[in-house]
Amino acid sequence: MTPQQVIRNYRAIAGLYTLSASLIWGVNTLFLLEAGLDILEVFIANATFTASMALFEIPTGVVADTVGRRVSFLVSVVIVFAGTLGYVAASAAGGGLFLFCAVSVLLGLGYTFYSGAVEAWLVDALKATGFDGQLDRVFARGSMVTGAAMLVGTLGGGVLGSLNLAFPFLLRALLMMIVFGLAWRTMHDLGFTPRTFRFSALPAEMQSVGRASMIYGWQKRSVRLLMIASFFQWGFLSWGFYAWQPYFLDLLGHDAVWVAGVIAALIALSTIAGNTLVERLARYCGRRTTLLLWAAAIQTGAAIGVGLAGSFWLAVALLLVVTSCMGVTVPVKQAYLHQVVPSEKRATVISFASMIGGGGSVAGQVGLGYLARVHSIPLGYIVGGLFTLGVLPVLGSLRALSEPADVIIGTAGRKGSCAAQGLPSVTSLDTTPANPPGAGSHEMRSLDS
Repeated sequence: MTPQQVIRNYRAIAGLYTLSASLIWGVNTLFLLEAGLDILEVFIANATFTASMALFEIPTGVVADTVGRRVSFLVSVVIVFAGTLGYVAASAAGGGLFLFCAVSVLLGLGYTFYSGAVEAWLVDALKATGFDGQLDRVFARGSMVTGAAMLVGTLGGGVLGSLNLAFPFLLRALLMMIVFGLAWRTMHDLGFTPRTFRFSALPAEMQSVGRASMIYGWQKRSVRLLMIASFFQWGFLSWGFYAWQPYFLDLLGHDAVWVAGVIAALIALSTIAGNTLVERLARYCGRRTTLLLWAAAIQTGAAIGVGLAGSFWLAVALLLVVTSCMGVTVPVKQAYLHQVVPSEKRATVISFASMIGGGGSVAGQVGLGYLARVHSIPLGYIVGGLFTLGVLPVLGSLRALSEPADVIIGTAGRKGSCAAQGLPSVTSLDTTPANPPGAGSHEMRSLDS
């Protein structure tokens, strides 16, 4: 298999998975509200999903790092299929917060089998097939594919939801079956040697994974800083991504579900725009932290503006700025993380990073959900936006490390680029830690979901 084939398979799998998943993103909050939950209960159910992901990240990471990334992904598809149908069944049975929370736990388990596994599979397979290009570009263009899939999925989900809010969930379950077949045929572990997995060995494996998460994750200062940044950002984004649905329809003065689908599709386009900006901006400034800092600062201001807008069109425009900044930060942080984590520990560290981000997401959804019920959704955007100010000093500390992984390949020699100022370059797939464990430095060098 060639690197180009690996990339094509990755885009097909990630794109179809995102298409199926995104069918409900524009209508999920409306579906739960129609099922009888209030705004706080909606976010309690969502927070339960996120907490489930945080709880299962390490155990499911064991599967990806032993049995293989392919098996982990296939298990994810099966569980998400069952959980999606479970949501429809819970609504048909009369709903209730407890029942929706139970199904949310199942869905959270399913997504943890996906978290980190596909990325780790991609990077290992590229290295095994002799890829010598830029990871930033692969991730950015992969995000463009998933963004396009999200565009189609959210728009289609909005149209289907205007007929019946359960229809997007049913179509998602059908597409998950197709994803399973595609992955079964094309996703094979390259550059990774599976190991035998036994349930009796799970506690020892979890201990090993936990130790690796600390050594290659938390104890590496740059990884730790990226995780803290994710905690702040996803503390707001996970809530803000769903709170706009009733808020914007209220500003519009209309309850047309298709409008939510259109806005969700615009969010997908804005994310693609952000992905595109990564490659363009990297031509002029070769430090990843430059992109991260600017995107975080703009995102914070726009998030606060969503709450202050008071106008449907202005609020929509500012939310699109928030999501376009997310389109910049996600692939840049992915590339940074993959530069400094050893191949055999990638799935583990990515899952651990997702767990930290999930912790912020749980806190944000419950806290801002309560604020939205007691006061208002606009106030939630203002407070949530102010919360993300904490990202800026964290990214400033990351920048101060001046790590080789902070430099984007391909910019050296370009007029005006940071790399042209003499900063070191680094091989795209060089995963050797800058300071090996035990070197005695507190600056052992470093996602989101």
